[in-house]
Amino acid sequence: MKLTTTMLLAASLAFSASALSSSDDVWWPSEWGPDDERGAANRLTPEKVIAATSLIQRGQIYQLGRVYEAGMPLFPGRHYSLTIPGSPTGGPFGNNQTVYNDEVVSAQIGQVGTQFDGLGHIGTRVDKEDIFYNGFKQSEFATAAGLQKLGIENVGVFLTRGVLIDVAAYKGMTRLPVGTAISAEDLQGALRQQGVTIGEGDVVLIHTGHGQLWMVDNEEYSRGGPGIGLEAARWLAEQKIVMTAADTWAVEVIPTENENLAFPVHQELLGKRGIYNLENLDLSSLAADKVYEFAFMFAPVKFKGATGSPGNPIAVR
Repeated sequence: MKLTTTMLLAASLAFSASALSSSDDVWWPSEWGPDDERGAANRLTPEKVIAATSLIQRGQIYQLGRVYEAGMPLFPGRHYSLTIPGSPTGGPFGNNQTVYNDEVVSAQIGQVGTQFDGLGHIGTRVDKEDIFYNGFKQSEFATAAGLQKLGIENVGVFLTRGVLIDVAAYKGMTRLPVGTAISAEDLQGALRQQGVTIGEGDVVLIHTGHGQLWMVDNEEYSRGGPGIGLEAARWLAEQKIVMTAADTWAVEVIPTENENLAFPVHQELLGKRGIYNLENLDLSSLAADKVYEFAFMFAPVKFKGATGSPGNPIAVR
């Protein structure tokens, strides 16, 4: 995949010494206490689960995850491959001649394809110290063998109300162009048009149409994307949601609205608000069927100390 100037610049800036915050911009401790590692997942109460299941009326399932396969779009420097060793891997065994196949997967497994960003994924350099959600310092919790805090194993299961915001339809388009910044006003207008609202504990899925480029025009897909800007992210955070998700690789707009900032929405939601992020979804069927409210389910794989997780989130109505 071609490495674009925009993506390489963003990658180099993301953890550079030119911090996006100073020591005066303190976002910790979190509202759930100085030891909390779950962030907005604390909003997923039993009452929220029961309310979500009441939205299931037809029993119709929408699989929102992409197929993990060779040739899928990848962020520069990331890798994915799957091999069946041996072919068959083992056997035959016994008089019944049993054989079997295994697979070997090599990847940044939590950060390729449909990917869930945990709270240990993005931080901010403040006075030469890298700070993550709830004030946890990289120097005190990160090791080459995994994160000792904020690992994916702490997150738990998402079974809550999901809301699709079809911004592409709201703007009368099938696909928003790369670099289109979605504002809070856009989100609010689309919600009014759809006749739904969002509330505490919800997962918000944003349909931009960008996903139609997946495995069709990977270069254009990876060049950037439409997405929410910082103002929209802050508005969503004020609604006390638990996760943002989109049919793009960043959820936020790329290139960013301010060319001097790298992934500011990731920083705002993950690092400062404890709100999770889910990328590279297939939202085409939900949008086509105009399904705007549903039960949303996703369970991150419990890789101890990981920054993210693969998976196949689902919507059920």
